[in-house]
Amino acid sequence: PCRSFHGNNRLLTSQIISHYESIIQNKKELPEYFNFASDVLDEWAQLEKDGRKPANPAFWWVNDEGEEVKWSFQELGSLSRKAANVLSEACGLQRGDRVTAILPRVPEWWLLNVACMRAGIVFIPGTSQLTAKDISYRLQASKAKCIITNDTLAPAVESVLPGSQFLKSKLIVGQGSRDGWLNLKELL
Repeated sequence: PCRSFHGNNRLLTSQIISHYESIIQNKKELPEYFNFASDVLDEWAQLEKDGRKPANPAFWWVNDEGEEVKWSFQELGSLSRKAANVLSEACGLQRGDRVTAILPRVPEWWLLNVACMRAGIVFIPGTSQLTAKDISYRLQASKAKCIITNDTLAPAVESVLPGSQFLKSKLIVGQGSRDGWLNLKELL
């Protein structure tokens, strides 16, 4: 018998091992290309939409003040498609381009991560504790074409931008606006 989690049956370890062994023995075909956003997230969203799976949160975030953000698989899929469009269209990024995100772990961090997977953009996470020197090094070493940060961290990021020859766009996560920065919430 399987253990139940929110009413859904989970795979037993033996089932997972059996599935893995069938792949190793070439009994299951592996896709030539795999994209987590479309091959997993969108499949779960479709099951949810068709009523074959109950609407459970795909994402559930709670901050220290008790504020919550909950997204179903359908909501996360839709938001990540919009965010991927922002990265591709407004920021001018293409498959294989690199994005450096210097953000605390706010919901947009995960949203942008999935959006990058969806668009084939390389997501380079950076902690909010990076110094200006750290940021400058990461931008140069990665040849990132876009940097994403929030209102609080933007001044430290801006201090190193003149030396970044690869950067094409700057995206800010937050309520405010800054000269020369695109605002994610407005674009979504």
